[in-house]
Amino acid sequence: MSRIGKTPIPLAGTKVSVSGAQVTVESGSNRLSMTHRPEVTVKVEGDLVIVERKDDSRNAKAMHGLTRSLIANMITGVTKGFEKHLEINGVGWTAKLQGNKVNLNVGYADTRVVTVPAGITVDIQQNKLKISGPDKQLVGQVAAEIRSHRKPEPYNGRGIKYADEHIIRKQGKAFASGG
Repeated sequence: MSRIGKTPIPLAGTKVSVSGAQVTVESGSNRLSMTHRPEVTVKVEGDLVIVERKDDSRNAKAMHGLTRSLIANMITGVTKGFEKHLEINGVGWTAKLQGNKVNLNVGYADTRVVTVPAGITVDIQQNKLKISGPDKQLVGQVAAEIRSHRKPEPYNGRGIKYADEHIIRKQGKAFASGG
């Protein structure tokens, strides 16, 4: 049996409702929902959410731990939320927030525009971006989309990188002196 899948999930002050294959987690104004696979069943007993699989097939075993992790992330998301931090490194490179769009000036002739989906907030302080929201997958997706416009390069260190990412720097071309 899956070690992750068999661990019950505490509700932690949230309201979890299961309707068929639809699981909804609410806390305050935050609300997330997902549809789980038919290989597993989800039920709420007291103040715990329990995920069980229907049989011991390979696919059911895989979905058991996955479903439990997704529901646990939903509970964490509506209570605490998730954050990703990005840094922009480059002379004159900036990011500006206009409504629900992030305008990136990162060394191209045009301005790159990234649309921020509903439920995600972007906070920009000089060259640092903080992407936050209750949906872990959506926060990571927006951060990856912003980073994809100018990935960090190893020679000069320019680019958009995660704050905790370490870029291994490479030495440039060495010129041989000779006569």
